[in-house]
Amino acid sequence: MRRRNHRRRGFSLVELLIVIAIILIIAAIAMPKLNRARMYSQEMAAVSTIRTIHTAQAQYFPQFGRFAASLAELGPPTSGAATAAAADLIPGDLAQGEKSGYRFTLQATPDGYAVNAQPVTFNTTGSRTFYSDQSLVIRENYGQEPATAQSKEIK
Repeated sequence: MRRRNHRRRGFSLVELLIVIAIILIIAAIAMPKLNRARMYSQEMAAVSTIRTIHTAQAQYFPQFGRFAASLAELGPPTSGAATAAAADLIPGDLAQGEKSGYRFTLQATPDGYAVNAQPVTFNTTGSRTFYSDQSLVIRENYGQEPATAQSKEIK
């Protein structure tokens, strides 16, 4: 008679469950750090976007003799050439007020303009709010309250 050689092939169910459990534990440890890194990158994108708004305002002022009073005035025109109502200095998504998980507002002030940036979803897209004006100093506030001219300066 022939002897059959019974070799064990593959993994048992218990071994697969152990591997899956280890992978889930590693994922549970890594996810909060990944989420924090993503939120930090969105906050830095918001700061960069505020700088973009400052640059657009610096280009708008000599052309039209005043600072833009809204993001739409800095944005692209719906048709035709750029005008004071739509100077085509920032992208359309920013002109609508939202970019990279932050909501931006621009308003005219007696001295120039003020820019605010707030996370769309607090503690998910960002944990800080930002403020800046024609002084070009960007300020931050940790928390949901909007940053103001008296908030801590970002260095």
